[in-house]
Amino acid sequence: MRRAVASLITRASLPILTRLDPEFAHRAGLAGLRALRPLLPPLQAPRALRIECLGLQFAHPVGLAAGFDKNGDHLDALGAVGFSHIELGTVTPRPQPGNPKPRMFRIGAERALINRMGFNNLGVDHLVKRLSVSTYPGIRGISIGKNFDTPIEQAHGDYLHCMRKVYRHAGYIAVNVSSPNTARLRELQAREGLQRILGAMLEEREHLERGFGRRVPLLVKVAPDLEAAQIAALAQDLRALQVDGVIATNTTTNLSLLRCSPPARAAGGLSGPPLHALSLSVIGQLRAALGASFPIIGVGGIVDVEHALATLRAGATLLQLYTGFAYRGAPLLEEIVRGLEAARR
Repeated sequence: MRRAVASLITRASLPILTRLDPEFAHRAGLAGLRALRPLLPPLQAPRALRIECLGLQFAHPVGLAAGFDKNGDHLDALGAVGFSHIELGTVTPRPQPGNPKPRMFRIGAERALINRMGFNNLGVDHLVKRLSVSTYPGIRGISIGKNFDTPIEQAHGDYLHCMRKVYRHAGYIAVNVSSPNTARLRELQAREGLQRILGAMLEEREHLERGFGRRVPLLVKVAPDLEAAQIAALAQDLRALQVDGVIATNTTTNLSLLRCSPPARAAGGLSGPPLHALSLSVIGQLRAALGASFPIIGVGGIVDVEHALATLRAGATLLQLYTGFAYRGAPLLEEIVRGLEAARR
């Protein structure tokens, strides 16, 4: 009953939020979710949807993608919605304001977003403080990146710093080398950059594993804007470096995927349904190259049950929501979980 009341409130408030500035609406929505938290008993996902992946137990396949709660300030409220895993961040060693505003744009006719946020966050120390007091029982993913003013040749130092800080609290760590909104960051997806970062991180993980008595999986989040040859090379590198999994995909810079013209001044990464087919293609190519057992978290344009099922059919092991959740709120998660249950019958 309480969950039904919360759902009605959510459905009533979403039309109002979609009339507001997107970034302001995001903050207001999170504040509202914190207020509704007492009305949100845990989502009862069927046991049949439980899945073991990355050596971790997930209550069901559906989580929340990085970017929704960069600083961990709303982890418990978002956890009450019922996500099996929540990826926080992307966080950087030092706080940074991100790119100048406006930097988030809504394309309502296509249920899409364009953002050029630029890793705006309060820094890794703030996130660690929030994690240390959180009661969220699900899997905590933590996305890490570099500060905008760290030279690309020294980026590995930023990733190492963040990994050391969050290791104690992380279910898994996501290495974000694919955001289009930090200059030159996507260069780190190429072999030389990836080897420099991951080589250092994998070596450091051996020390952290001995110190903490647990091995935290390392995943790489990749862009959708890769050619087939680049995807094949990337898959080979992920295998060679013995990375634990891949997250596919980040946002796309290909705004021509929109049927309508983007808003004036809109630039950055496109997310939502226009990205979905591109994301499916990358997931399918990665699955073919990496084999049946390699963990792939599929994200990109999942706004209903059919999108979720298509992403799993393409080869994803787990799913993440972002833009769909921004447009539809908590009812979308419950709809997808029930739809996945029905599809198993």
